[in-house]
Amino acid sequence: MAEWLKSGWRNKPRIQMPDYTDEDALKAVEAQLASYPPLVFAGEARRLKEKLGAAARGEAFLLQGGDCAESFEQFSADGIRDTFKVMLQMAMVLTYGAKVPVVKVGRMAGQFAKPRSAATETVDGVELPSYRGDIINELDFTPASRIPDPKKMLQAYTQAAATLNLLRAFSTGGYADVHQVHAWTLGFVEGEKAAKYRDMANRISDALDFMNSAGVNPITSASLKTVDFYTSHESLLLEYEEALTRVDSTSGKWLAGSGHMLWIGDRTRQPDGAHVEFLSGVQNPIGLKCGPTTSAEDLKVLLAKLNPKNEEGRLTLIARFGAGSVGEHLPRLIKTVKEEGANVLWSCDPMHGNTIKSATGYKTRPFDSVLREVREFFGVHKAEGTVPGGVHFEMTGQDVTECTGGVRAVTEEDLSDRYHTACDPRLNASQSLELAFLVAEELSSLRQERQAQAV
Repeated sequence: MAEWLKSGWRNKPRIQMPDYTDEDALKAVEAQLASYPPLVFAGEARRLKEKLGAAARGEAFLLQGGDCAESFEQFSADGIRDTFKVMLQMAMVLTYGAKVPVVKVGRMAGQFAKPRSAATETVDGVELPSYRGDIINELDFTPASRIPDPKKMLQAYTQAAATLNLLRAFSTGGYADVHQVHAWTLGFVEGEKAAKYRDMANRISDALDFMNSAGVNPITSASLKTVDFYTSHESLLLEYEEALTRVDSTSGKWLAGSGHMLWIGDRTRQPDGAHVEFLSGVQNPIGLKCGPTTSAEDLKVLLAKLNPKNEEGRLTLIARFGAGSVGEHLPRLIKTVKEEGANVLWSCDPMHGNTIKSATGYKTRPFDSVLREVREFFGVHKAEGTVPGGVHFEMTGQDVTECTGGVRAVTEEDLSDRYHTACDPRLNASQSLELAFLVAEELSSLRQERQAQAV
């Protein structure tokens, strides 16, 4: 087998990436990024891989969520804090339901590039290149804004570094104290006609009170005061990824220094493509989006290329089929994985297969469809005797109106109130927590069934 090179992807077919018009400017930016420190470190990536291995065995659960595409304009400390807070709240609910640790991975500090269904878009008869994320070009519909600018990679790096700095402070500085998180959880259910959610929140409160009575004080217990929080993004703009790739001095292996976990999208998972080639050689845990067109033949090749040593925690398969289609596609992929004897973590992305255009013209995702796909995901794994190890979704801590439904009943007419996303519609804080309660119920039911079978 030929030696892997971090630039080897350049000899493979590339799609969903920009063609920069100024080659000298691109090379200058790549050289500058290559001189910068990595954003994450090999030890962190190895710890995450161990945790994901536990999730694949059913001994933990992956909670992966965050923005569809991070924005330069909307970047703020409050925005990072609010998304982090909702992730912690969801993790608490899931921990209670599953009785296992929750691995918290944000779609943050690097989720700047987006694949698009078409290379161009037309507005009022004017055709321009599509917006591909702030790391590449700009959302404004003007010819100048849509020209790919390599200098945007430097701004992305700076914003990612600032985001990671704040996340690390939040994770270890006391903000993640379990009682602070639960206080907001109680606020969510106050006044809502959702008895099952109130009941679970009350049970969580009782458990915390018991812990305090037993002398396990969150104020003095480090395990209840700090959390491990990791970052992830789609590995799409490979010039950026290559520039931040480093050799780990302790192991001699390559590390993608842009984030702890990277994934390959459903549009860029060609077995002989550039994106698969790049991620095949880094030691980070990686994800692979699997949509309806994922064939058994391609999956077999991808399993071998992306995880040749069949390591636990190395590869997460992120299923995204759409509500009503999980039963048609997921069982055949599970069969393929079983036949290959592959170690994988199965995760559910209930967002990308459920995008529709509303009657009011806004792209949205019906929350009922999101919940239905999650239920179907768990149902298939129950039938197949496999482990549903995680969820992957697009959300924000902001009070947006981008997905319809939920306990606050966002309607299509409400979408225009607070529709702030630059690309895809996201769950708001309330919908995100509602989703967590559903997943917690599924995990609790699964755990009880396994306990009954073991008796």
